[in-house]
Parts: sequence; structure tokens; C-alpha cells
Amino acid sequence: MTVRGADGQPSAVRERRARLRAHADYTGGVYGSMLAASVVIGAGALGTYHRTELVVLLLLTGLVFWAAHVHAQLFGARLADRPWSGGTVWQVCREEWPIVKAAVPPAVAVAVSPLFGLDLAGTAWLALAVAVAGQVGWSVAAAARAGATRRLIALGAAVNLLLGLLIVLVKIVVSH
Repeated sequence: MTVRGADGQPSAVRERRARLRAHADYTGGVYGSMLAASVVIGAGALGTYHRTELVVLLLLTGLVFWAAHVHAQLFGARLADRPWSGGTVWQVCREEWPIVKAAVPPAVAVAVSPLFGLDLAGTAWLALAVAVAGQVGWSVAAAARAGATRRLIALGAAVNLLLGLLIVLVKIVVSH
């Protein structure tokens, strides 16, 4: 007989999901958002680009850095601790996936920017704002998931907003 909770899920499924949530790491999301913001700034500094190129650049950069982080985790930290299996590889791939997920909202912002009548400069600012908002959002999610106090969540959000504003400052300096 399978024991089910109030939500109808078997207790083993609920326990597994709770363990995954408890070990969720949003570092990749914060990092990926900062990376996406940097890509937007770099693309703008190089001159004129097509929106499609920027979308592809954002997504491919996220994928490349994801692969680099997976490689570093497997061959750096994990290899020293224990031998790894296919399950370990998939676990590391999942843990680092927020790097790629963080590139998606800025890429979508670039893709839909013509609907708002934005030129390329406006598109870059929209994508940058979305990336910074994502960076703050990932940090808030991480702190909340870790059970931080509201004060600590606000502090984390403020620090990440400050880092995001530093990236915006770089954009302003590079643009002039």
C-alpha cells in the first residue's frame, strides 16, 4: 500500500521533491543573469547587430558557460570526492542548468522588442533591465528557499541590484 499525503502524491515523491528543493542552488541563475547582461553590453559595444544574432548569442553563451561549469564540477570538485556515474553527470547538468535558464528572459526581451517599437539601443536597454531583474529575482529566490529572514532577503536583493547597476554603469561608459 502506498502512503499518500493530503496532496495525493505518494510520500516518497513528496520527500524526494522536498530534498531537491532543500538542495536547490540558484548560484547559476544569478551568475547566468550577470553573464547575459555582460553579453548585451558586449554586443552593443561591438556595433550594430541583428536582434536574431543577439538572441542566439545570449542562448549560446549560456549553453557554453553551462557546459564549462558542468565540466569544472565534474573534473574539479566531483572527481576528487568520489567516482562519478551517469547519474552524477545528470545531477551536475541539472544543478548548473539555471545558467542557461537565466539567459532566456533577456533573449525573449530582445525577440519581442520590435512589438514595443524599440530600436536596437532600446532593445539593448530592455534586455539589460530584464537581465538585472533576473539577477535580483534569482538572489531573492535563493535566499527565500534557504529560509532567510526578510531582512536578509532584502539585503541580498539590494546587493544584487547594486551589482546590476554597476553593469549598467559599464554600459553607459562603454556607450560613450
